[in-house]
Amino acid sequence: MTKPTDWLRVNNTELPQRLGRIRHVLFDFDGTLSVLRQGWEEVMIPVMLEAICGPNPIHPEIEVEVRAYVDRSSGILTIRQMQWLVEAVRRFGLVSQPRTAGEYKALYLDRLMVRVNARIASLEKGDASPASYLIAGAESFLANLVSRGAKLYLASGTDHEAVVREAEVLGIARFFEERIYGALDHNENHAKERVIQKILDENNLSGAELLVVGDGPVEIREGAQRGAITLGVASDEVVRCGWNPRKIERLENAGADLIVPDFCRSAELLALLFEPQAVS
Repeated sequence: MTKPTDWLRVNNTELPQRLGRIRHVLFDFDGTLSVLRQGWEEVMIPVMLEAICGPNPIHPEIEVEVRAYVDRSSGILTIRQMQWLVEAVRRFGLVSQPRTAGEYKALYLDRLMVRVNARIASLEKGDASPASYLIAGAESFLANLVSRGAKLYLASGTDHEAVVREAEVLGIARFFEERIYGALDHNENHAKERVIQKILDENNLSGAELLVVGDGPVEIREGAQRGAITLGVASDEVVRCGWNPRKIERLENAGADLIVPDFCRSAELLALLFEPQAVS
């Protein structure tokens, strides 16, 4: 296994014989490609703590539980996170009547979108470039995957219309065409596990023909369970490159075959994925 200071970690010693057959690639969006929503956790956690504790002092054990849940649920549908919150409010019993999951989600998004909309406005006015809000090397990696004949998909726990808009403003929607799957509150057809299974079934793929790329445990775990090759992205979202040690840990625990800090070494990464060779 390579050291975390290198550009690649390999967590599956049986991986080399499975490489070289990738035809389809599913990407997570936030934290994997886009950093427009960087800092979302520090918006969601206070919303959850306020909902659970109300006017009461915040119990340290409640904060520990909330932070742990937000970390391990990174990547799932936002409405599912809010459903967990409803259950937590009831379980702790510090507030007489919880709001609905939809109401909690609206409150969270109202706060989060203040910063996200400011970032989008800076892009639309030309004060910032799309590269300022993409993980380093992401656009080149996407373009080179397409040039190798791979079909790309985008799946996110963020609402569908928002994902489409943000991918467009970042200039990467074109790589996915109509294959963008953001969250739908009225059904779970765009949940990542369903999208992964849909890609496998509709294209009659063996697991090794699908690559799943993400920074959260959800897409990595769901991809690994279905035999896909899994590439974790453990990037420092503030600077858009370099290792984030906490992400390394959670991606390893989720079963990522490979982990990279960003896409800066995309030429070597593409050669490894598409041209069978020993992985050391």
